Amino acid sequence: MIRLSQIRLRPGHSEQELEDKIRRCLDLKKSELPEYRIFKRSIDARKKPDIFYSYTVDVKVKQESALLKRAGRKKQKFGKLEKLEERVYQVPSHGKERLSHRPVITGAGPAGLFCTWLLAREGYGPLLLERGARVEERIKDVEAFWKGGKLNLESNVQFGEGGAGTFSDGKLNTLVKDAHGRNRFVLETFVRFGAPERILYEQKPHIGTDILSQVIRNMRQEILRLGGEIRFHSRLTGLDCQEGPTGKKLRQITVNGREEIPADVLVLAVGHSARDTFWMLYELGLPMQSKAFAVGVRVEHPQQMIQEAQYGRLWADRLPAASYKLAENLENGRGVYTFCMCPGGYVVNASSEEGRLAVNGMSYHDRAGCNANSAVIVTVAPRDFGDEHPLAGVEFQRRLEALAYREGQGKIPVQCFGDFCRNQKTTVFGSVVPQIKGGWQPANVRAVFPEELSDSLQKGIHAMGRKLPGFAREDAVLSGVESRTSSPVRMNRGEWMESAIEGIYPCGEGAGYAGGIMSAGMDGLKVGEALIRRFSP
Repeated sequence: MIRLSQIRLRPGHSEQELEDKIRRCLDLKKSELPEYRIFKRSIDARKKPDIFYSYTVDVKVKQESALLKRAGRKKQKFGKLEKLEERVYQVPSHGKERLSHRPVITGAGPAGLFCTWLLAREGYGPLLLERGARVEERIKDVEAFWKGGKLNLESNVQFGEGGAGTFSDGKLNTLVKDAHGRNRFVLETFVRFGAPERILYEQKPHIGTDILSQVIRNMRQEILRLGGEIRFHSRLTGLDCQEGPTGKKLRQITVNGREEIPADVLVLAVGHSARDTFWMLYELGLPMQSKAFAVGVRVEHPQQMIQEAQYGRLWADRLPAASYKLAENLENGRGVYTFCMCPGGYVVNASSEEGRLAVNGMSYHDRAGCNANSAVIVTVAPRDFGDEHPLAGVEFQRRLEALAYREGQGKIPVQCFGDFCRNQKTTVFGSVVPQIKGGWQPANVRAVFPEELSDSLQKGIHAMGRKLPGFAREDAVLSGVESRTSSPVRMNRGEWMESAIEGIYPCGEGAGYAGGIMSAGMDGLKVGEALIRRFSP
């Protein structure tokens, strides 16, 4: 196959126009149409109002070498041709070492699900343990909490089947370099289980929390069909290791404080909010260290404002919901950047502990909400929370969340950006009406943060406003605290994905090796591959 890129077409074009453009690029007759697939599609709005869709397509042709040679001799009027070097995901050959017990995976977020699915597909009969509820039950628990009910400590936005990403925008882009085809394989797997096919080629693919929950349910059913087992309401509470000739080795695990399960392989895909599990593992001697992460606020603007800023007024209402990505390096050495941007979305109460409050962002598949929201976060490192303990970052997050809970009197504290700058509680909102899932009330969000972080957020938002008109408007709505951007911990693992304790494999975002749905799913595959290379089914 050959790859044809830089095909530009106006918004609203037909499939026929795309096919005609492919023919013209390849000098084919009108009657000829080779087999093709869209590899990538993006919106080029750099010279608005002159806006285009830009396509890259992979084409199967008979005279491939001649076509490439001819394209090299003459300047293409449009499009760029190159030979396609396709990266097809390959599962490694099975190892020969025998397992005494089936592999156990704890955590049913993207990392745990993809690791479990790969092992089930290859005949390893894995056991997946999830402390929270299955996704159908979890959705009911979360919606009841948002409507004023009691927080379920084991079934909430952070815990339950699908992980924290289930209640998000379902964004599927990642910056992870991928030489093994894992990225494409994760996307193809989502499509196989019910995601729209266009996520395979959109520049910024997303599913939406409503469709993602269906995809997760379908993955569960396939894991069960393939011989895996999944247990919900099953929290890892203990490890039993024995001393061997080369150090500690896993012997069994304890679930819910009472059930003992023999295990010689345990994949730790516990997610970034399993703080009680972090402490249990630390006290049992699992090697880990603190790491840098980021904290901040959610900011809301009218989605129409973002549309016009990104596309111009001519195209604002004729193109999909627009997103943005902004970053600033401040003179104080800190980085401030946007994260997890949700077009047409909602801010949500993402708490998982009593007396502490955290927020996140979420969009449904249609992204039809009237506001856009994004995290605006500032980097923090051990110098901010101390490096004397591996879990110091966890306690730093907890302190901020306790302050947010107190500032909002148990509800999400909300403040206009102008009042944030003046360090005063908001009493009157402007034209931006908060779009929030869960109780909220006007407050002074600035009071949640140490002054250096508040000052950094203020300066960062003002700088971003010089790039995206309206971003720093006084009535932009801030809410806090956005504290669960990534894990504050890294569980050490070696080249073969194994901890210093034999049989324990840290995995995914909670272990410090991923940052989002895609990278977590890819890391789940990496750990699954390591087990496959070593052990026989």
